[in-house]
Amino acid sequence: MGKRKSEAEGDAPKSSKKEKKGGDDDDEAAPPGVKTYEERLAALSPISTPLADEKLTKKLHKLVKKASSAKALRRGVKEVVKAIRKGATGLCIIAGDISPIDVICHLPIFCEEKSVPYIYVPSKQDLGFAALTKRPTSCVMVSPKAGATFEHQDLLDKAISLVGKDSD
Repeated sequence: MGKRKSEAEGDAPKSSKKEKKGGDDDDEAAPPGVKTYEERLAALSPISTPLADEKLTKKLHKLVKKASSAKALRRGVKEVVKAIRKGATGLCIIAGDISPIDVICHLPIFCEEKSVPYIYVPSKQDLGFAALTKRPTSCVMVSPKAGATFEHQDLLDKAISLVGKDSD
């Protein structure tokens, strides 16, 4: 009898746990890209200017994805700073929802000193996804290697011109 009572008591919490798990599974089953552009804007840091609008953000993510597959992409703060210091040219794309902000606050100043165009996008998750990594990425630099032909150079030039217009 003692076992049956404990089993009966054990069953009740187990069923409630299953109910709780069922509710959690619905939240976890949602794909990571469900947030809208407007929802992502809520997490932006105050220094995130110039910020790409929704249409330009999609074009930049497309460019990053193509550059990543063509091995013309630098990922992360250390790699981007190193490339800029060595004189690489291209387009620097920075995530606007980085916390703490101190991690990336020197990048825009550094880009301006070296005449490298830069722009912010709302989400580090989306930037990491576009860069074909599993981790969120704080910044990337689309920079074709010197001497190599970049098959998407026209897309890069178009993005740089759009960034130039957006920052004015």
